[in-house]
Amino acid sequence: MTIYDELAARGLIAQVTDEEEIKELVNAGKATFYIGFDPTADSLHVGHFMALMLMRRLQKAGNRPIALIGGGTGMVGDPSGRTDMRSMMTPETIAHNCECFKKQMSKFIDFSEGKALMVNNADWLMNLNYIELLREVGSCFSVNNMLRAECYKQRMEKGLSFLEFNYMIMQSYDFYHMFQTLGCNMQCGGDDQWSNMLGGTELIRRKLGKDAYAMTITLLLTSEGKKMGKTQKGAVWLDPEKTSPYEFYQYWRNVDDADVLKCLRMLTDLPLEQIDAMDQWQGSQLNRAKEVLAFELTKLVHSEAEAEKAQQTARGLFSGAGDTVNMPCTTLTPGQLTGGSIGILDLLLAAGLVPSKREARQLIQQGGILLDGEKVSDATLAVPAEALQRGVVVKKGKKTYHKVQL
Repeated sequence: MTIYDELAARGLIAQVTDEEEIKELVNAGKATFYIGFDPTADSLHVGHFMALMLMRRLQKAGNRPIALIGGGTGMVGDPSGRTDMRSMMTPETIAHNCECFKKQMSKFIDFSEGKALMVNNADWLMNLNYIELLREVGSCFSVNNMLRAECYKQRMEKGLSFLEFNYMIMQSYDFYHMFQTLGCNMQCGGDDQWSNMLGGTELIRRKLGKDAYAMTITLLLTSEGKKMGKTQKGAVWLDPEKTSPYEFYQYWRNVDDADVLKCLRMLTDLPLEQIDAMDQWQGSQLNRAKEVLAFELTKLVHSEAEAEKAQQTARGLFSGAGDTVNMPCTTLTPGQLTGGSIGILDLLLAAGLVPSKREARQLIQQGGILLDGEKVSDATLAVPAEALQRGVVVKKGKKTYHKVQL
């Protein structure tokens, strides 16, 4: 199976331009391709997984990835998939986030000896002359066509700033610049980026001739990847300080039955033959498939040792025989106690298990909270300091465990 066929079989390819040329390019290991990462946080999250694994797979086939950090475009903000204007980030915040990305990406991509590049588009976008940009790039874009793009259409009713309107031109210029300076001949991105990516391909061909070797390929990031990484508590991060290895494991262990094989194909290195064999699994066997998914991805991000610890903890907790060493834990200070105890509503809130006391009260009324294995039925329950010094285990619903200690 060629690398292109494998990407298609794993469900990663949504749309392409010049399919036969792209097949020939990537199968021969001659693609220098980029994927952009918006530095809006100081950690990557699991929604970036699909892009990282695509880069990893293409690199193993001999192609060269460029991880483009959007330090320049991050100053503008991409309107795609948004209903309001993104808050502005300072250059210092963007620079810090870019450094954090570099460390995390190195776990997936080999940057040694020029095998992959990491660049920041602030290096060229921040120095552009506005008049030159209008003349050189702006003249190649039709406003009518831009307004027909889905990323703009969905914002027109609520308002689209001229700042954001420039995003397509800036992203297109990225591809044009890297094509000329780095030999970048292919771009990859989520299907919400399709219009922006086509803009880059068209810009190269208009400026350098129709024979210019520039192509696009998109991933299923809007329908699949972008829904990953979100829980009731927020994003699932790759940084262990933000999402512990156990919580990371549990996120994947709890994916929907309908998504487990899809995630195994898209996100793991397991052979397709092995995953296809799981297609016949049902009932409790699907739980085994989820364990495989959770273990493989936790190993990839946090190490095999952390994956084993997370799996042992999860299995033990669900069987009622596990220890709490690797369980997510919140440590309270004496100042959070009143009269030597803390109310159960305050405890749940402090542990981040609920966003409000109102929701905590509803969970208790519905029988959704257990404390050290006992169902909590009284919303006025006070947990004493003596118990907290030993550490108490809160179970929320069927799958969420959390330790709270003093």
